[in-house]
Amino acid sequence: QVQLVESGGGLVQAGGSLRLSCAASGRTFSDYYMGWFRQAPGKEREFVAHISWSGASTVYAEPVKGRFTISRDNAKNTVYLRMNSLKPEDTALYYCAGGGGYSSKYYPSETAYAFWGQGTQVTVSS
Repeated sequence: QVQLVESGGGLVQAGGSLRLSCAASGRTFSDYYMGWFRQAPGKEREFVAHISWSGASTVYAEPVKGRFTISRDNAKNTVYLRMNSLKPEDTALYYCAGGGGYSSKYYPSETAYAFWGQGTQVTVSS
């Protein structure tokens, strides 16, 4: 099992930036692909971004393409989400997740991820 702890959330004005971090412990971090999801109040949790075990391949949800960047440092057992040009609609609880064994068509689905962090709150004011 892998334990995940997110950090870096906070309150930011529209147009600002934040970088979220997700520190992993437990089993070998580099064995797993990783993802970020988010859940806004009153809405279902939705996919944000995915990164392969090596970091060579990434996938983004349409609403964040060109603004968010997912990356990882396997030496530090950490995955990041750099968020630029933030909008009020980006306000949500952001979750880090990890998993393995599913093909790429499943990456935007929660089904592909076996372990999850507790989330970090991002609030974007207008």
